[in-house]
Parts: sequence; structure tokens; C-alpha cells
Amino acid sequence: MAETWVNSGWRIGADLHLELDGPGGRRAALLRALRDAVRSGRLAPGTRLPPYRSLAADLGVARNTVADAYAELVAEGWLTARQGSGTRVAERAEPLKGGIRAAKKAPARARGPRHDLRQGTPDASAFPRAAWLASYRRALQQAPSEAFGPGDPAGRPELREALTEYLARARGVRTAPGRIVICSGFAHALRLLFGGGVLRGPLAMEAYGLGFHRELLTSAGVRTVPLPLDEDGARVDLLARERAVLLTAAHQFPTGGPLHATRRAAVVDWARARGAVILEDDYDGEFRYDRKPVGALQGLDPERVILVGSVSKSLSPALRLGWMVLPERYVDGVLAAKGERESWASVLDQLSLADFIAAGSYDRHVRRMRQRYRGRRDRLVSTLAEHAPHVEVTGVAAGLHAVLRLPPGTESSTVKAAAWQGVALDGLAAFRHPQTDMTAGDGLVVGYATPSEHAYGAALEALCGVLPPPP
Repeated sequence: MAETWVNSGWRIGADLHLELDGPGGRRAALLRALRDAVRSGRLAPGTRLPPYRSLAADLGVARNTVADAYAELVAEGWLTARQGSGTRVAERAEPLKGGIRAAKKAPARARGPRHDLRQGTPDASAFPRAAWLASYRRALQQAPSEAFGPGDPAGRPELREALTEYLARARGVRTAPGRIVICSGFAHALRLLFGGGVLRGPLAMEAYGLGFHRELLTSAGVRTVPLPLDEDGARVDLLARERAVLLTAAHQFPTGGPLHATRRAAVVDWARARGAVILEDDYDGEFRYDRKPVGALQGLDPERVILVGSVSKSLSPALRLGWMVLPERYVDGVLAAKGERESWASVLDQLSLADFIAAGSYDRHVRRMRQRYRGRRDRLVSTLAEHAPHVEVTGVAAGLHAVLRLPPGTESSTVKAAAWQGVALDGLAAFRHPQTDMTAGDGLVVGYATPSEHAYGAALEALCGVLPPPP
């Protein structure tokens, strides 16, 4: 029997009558009904549709069903969505021939999300401008004249010396300035190591990680082999004939948790026995909350581990500063791959960071942000406990993001509903290696560092509004 809804509460210019019948379930019926209403002219171009929550309530269907249908019709060119003006029938309601969508009427996300809960970036408003400016001025005043000539591909000695001291103290790293090479971040390090021929595949990597890194390696001709994960981290006992392995040992990305101590020892033993190398992504090792500090894996064997770090999470990705702590046998190869001159990292920024570390400003900033992010994390957990207690929160002992475990089959529709409401976040499946048989289930990867302090409460409220109901 057909279900009908007549709009009487939303000012869209005319009452809207929909009949939901036919095969394929309610979502398919809603898509047919809206397309027919537009095609027949009952919904004229420019007509405003009700918010997806209101339509879902009046139809008696799940909110995600309506949000998903709206998103699909926007993608097909039937509807448009703009922040502040709601969802409307497109001026050109019929999709263009040849499958080309009516892209000139861009959806709201083209103008940026209202709430950014994506992982990977710190709170940009918290950048320590005054302290950085003071370091920049001192660095500029004290810089030797030769610093303004062609840069050394290894990086400024002042920064490499400062990093040697800091990494030993804060991360348990064993190295010397001559074994540190400055780069612009982890992606740049991968390009130098594999694109420059310093390392060769196959490369084992965790079954969940950044797709951008996998794509970069594939473009360099490197075959990647996924390693399953469990509560103790990567299953390093499954390593076989690979030449190298990439690990996020301090805090597995994105599922959370450190590599267990027994597996840390086991992977080092494997590298020694195979003559292999471990590539350690120390991407947010400074930010831990409910656990003891976990030192870098590199400290167990500096000749078998390449540690790569950066300031993209601790300070800002805008600085484009990172470092590789290398076994001695790889230093010359990396420098050859980098070239005769520094062409990536600003020498003045290197000198400023060296002063920033030496002056204690970096330590103070990290401690301050650790407390701020811990407060953000606690607020996220308590908000979900109150408004969505059926959603489990995991991976929050360290780092800048949390994993929200969702009921099976709800991840895709939740991500679409979030995008529809201007909430930018990632689904857990987006980080899954395409060749792995392992699945971590449905979930969301929610970054709690990006929003500014004044916007965080509204972002959490919006997040709770798009989560699926209890099963």
C-alpha cells in the first residue's frame, strides 16, 4: 500500500505529495517519487525541499534513508544543496547526456564543510604565533651568512643537532646529527626512499592506513602487502619475504593503540634475521593521555629502523618540516636522491624550528596542546555517552582522533548523511588496504583536533545528529 506525505509545515512554495510504493524498499521508492515529481513538473526548478530530518519524520523512515537519497539526487543533477539556502530542485533537473553531471551548481561541500571532524590536522588557531615569531627573529639575527646560500640537502646542522637532543629525550631515539636528513614530511620521505631507489619492495604495511601513502608507493612501482591487525597491533608474525615493513608503532593509524612490546621485539628480530628494514611513521608520538609514554621503535635497533617524523600534527602542516633518522648505510643514498641542494624545506624555517626547540618553546607547546586535546577527547567521549550510548568509542588513549564503532551496514549512509549536513569526517573503510581480507567493521574516524575551541561544541552536536539510531 502506498504511503503518502503532504507538506504543510515547510515554506517551499507548494504542498508536496509523495507516494512511496513499488519494488526495492523505501530508499528506492523515495528516489523514484522525487525524480517523478521533478520530471512531471510538480517540483519546479528552484523549489525548496524540506530538511532531510523533517521529511524522514513525516514519512516514518530513517533519517539516513532520506539523506542518502538527497545526496544521490544531488550527484545525479536533480537537486542542488547550498549552505544557507537548503536543498532545492536544480535549475536543470534532467542529468546531462553522456553521464556528465550538472556540476556548475556545486553542492555545499564545494564551499567547505561547516564542521570539520576529519583526522590529520591540528587546531590551526592554536599555532604559537608569538613564540614562533620570537624564534624566527632570533634565528634571522643569528644566522651565519652562508645560511642564505644554496641549502645543504641534509638540512641545517642547527636543526639536526636540536632534533638529536629532543628525540633522544622525548622519544628514546638513538642517533647523531649526521644520520638525520631533513625533509618536508612523511610523503616526501617515501618519495626519497622508494622513488629514489634507496629501498625496494615488496613492502609490508598495516591493513588499515592512509590510502595516499599506498598510492604514492604504487606509483613508485612498489608492491604493498597488507598485515592484519588485532588488539596488539600489526601481526608481525605473518611477515615473510618482504624487504621492508611500514608501521605506526606508537599509535596505529587509524584504529588506535601501540604495537605490543613482544611484537616490537619480534619485528626487530625479523629485520635482523632477514636483513630487512623497518620504516617507522612516528606521526603523533607526542600525544598520549591514558597510558605511559611509548618510545620510538628505533631505539631498539638504530641500524634496522628508519624513523620518520614531522611537525604537521604538533605544530602545523603549513611549515612543511619533517625528518628522517636513518641507519648509517642509507644516509648517502637519501642525500643522492634529494639532490645537491635543499629544494624542499625553507632554511629560515629550519633555523626557526631549531631555536624553537632549543628555547623550550616546542616542549611547552606540546604540553599545552596535549592538555587541550585530552579535554577535547574527554568531551567527545562524554557527549557520545550521553546522546549516543550505543556507539562505542575506541583508540582514544593517544593521538588526535577517535574511532566510533557503528552498527553493521550503517557506515556508508552515515558518512553521506554527515556530508549532507556539512560535517566532514571519514569512514573507517576508506583506510582499508584493497588487498586485505581483514575488516575492522563499520566505523567513523573522527578527528577532534581540527575545530577551534569556540566551534567544537557545535561540531559535536552536529556529529550526534547524524549518527545512526540504536539497532
